Order: sequence, then structure tokens, then C-alpha cells
Amino acid sequence: MSVAGHRSAVSVQDIRRRKGGDPIVCLTAYTAPMARILDPRVDLILVGDSLGMVLYGMDTTLGVTLDTMIAHGRAVARSCRHACVVVDMPFGSYQESPQQAYRNAARVLAETGCAAVKIEGGEEMAETVAFLAKRGIPVLGHVGLLPQSVNAFGGFRYQGRDDASARRIVADAKAIAEAGAFAMVIEATAEPVARNVTAEVPVPTIGIGASPACDGQILVTEDIVGLADDYSPSFVKRYAAVGHLISAAVNDFAEDVRARRFPGPEHCFGRAEKPK
Repeated sequence: MSVAGHRSAVSVQDIRRRKGGDPIVCLTAYTAPMARILDPRVDLILVGDSLGMVLYGMDTTLGVTLDTMIAHGRAVARSCRHACVVVDMPFGSYQESPQQAYRNAARVLAETGCAAVKIEGGEEMAETVAFLAKRGIPVLGHVGLLPQSVNAFGGFRYQGRDDASARRIVADAKAIAEAGAFAMVIEATAEPVARNVTAEVPVPTIGIGASPACDGQILVTEDIVGLADDYSPSFVKRYAAVGHLISAAVNDFAEDVRARRFPGPEHCFGRAEKPK
């Protein structure tokens, strides 16, 4: 089913023009309530396949399906009026061929109303990026650590540790920029390498565990607000402790129920009026 009429106030072209300008503020959202909170405050919202780990308790993002991304993408895009909404293409939905990528990316845009899709990979994905871009599907690239390639990388390890890795990341970034990506995420990459990529490519870079020199920054919203206290990446700055607030509220609710303090008369319907 198509979602008609959705337009982000911040467009893909607006993001592209931010190269070297005001920093691009980006966060993730997977649900309508979170999207409504973020929308007036950020430039770009990513519906990331990180939802597999954040919302569904998966160990990696590899189990996330295209249908899951579309469902969450639709909820977020429907709730936004300002931010540019980008939806991740999940593992296995675009790597086979440019044609497969087009079919699935077209579904994502048509069924969610988002502005663009994000795909991981560098030189090996340049043909696919070009294929999509030439056919009207804006692509946000992703280089450095590629969570969908976690098995090939041997875990979630930061990239650019040696000269060979650094050269590969720069080559990857240049390849997808030349192919037509309007911007790119650089994830978990040695700071000098991310700084170099930002200087070398003509499109905006959005860092996550990368460099303050990037043209923008993105983090997982649940990480910055402290919703999950069991794990926090070293590159995350925590701005709140929402998890503790929720725990306290649930404890208070449980105590009220057990003590029969809730519900009170004011929370009930159709209660008899006291005689005058």
C-alpha cells in the first residue's frame, strides 16, 4: 500500500547542501511516539536496522526483515513533518544485485513515505548506489564498520586501525560518493581516517564513533537517553537516565496496585453519586 502526501521539510538536497556548513543533527527512531519527539529537533531521522537489537533483543542486525523495516519506517514517516526520514535496507535485501536493490528500495519508499534509503558498503556497492540514484531513489551510504558484515569483520570492532584498512575506507567513501550517494554515515572508524574521508569526499559525512570533523553526527536515541542501562558503546554520550525513571514509575505503580491505592475513584467510570 502506498503512503501518499508525506513530504519532509528537510529534503535530501537540503542535507547534501550542508557539506562543510552547519552540522547535521541526526538520531534514530523506530516508533511514532519517538519520531514525534525528535522531528522538530533534528535534521535527519534514521529508521535503523539497529531496531533488531534495540527493540527486539537480537544479538546483531542480521535477523531484521524488509517487512519489519517497512512497518517501522511507515510509523516514523507518518509522524514526521520536519526531519528528513531515511530507512535502512536490511541484510539480504540489496546485496544480490542492483535490480534486487531497486525492487526492495522502491517498496520501502512507496510503502513508508520516507525520503531515502540507507545501504552499507563501499566499492562493492557503488554499482548498486548508481543504479538506484539514476532511477530516483536517494541513497545514504554507510562506510567504516558495517554491522551487517559483523561476521566478516570478526565482531563489532572499530575500523581504520592500519594503513590498509584506512585506505580501504577512503576508497569506499569516494566510490559511493561518485556513484551518487547524497551523504554517508561513517561508523566506528579511527578519528584521523574519518577526518580524512570528510575532507576527501564532496558529500556530507555523518559520524557515529568517528570524528568531530564530520559534517554531522548520529547516535541511537535509546543510548543517549539511557533507556537501556545494560550496555552503552564507548562513543555514546548519555544525556538522560530514562531507564531509571521508568523503573521508578513502574515500582510506584506496582506498590499502588498491591496496596489497592490504584485505581482510585477518580480513575473509574459510572461510579454512584453520593446522596446529598
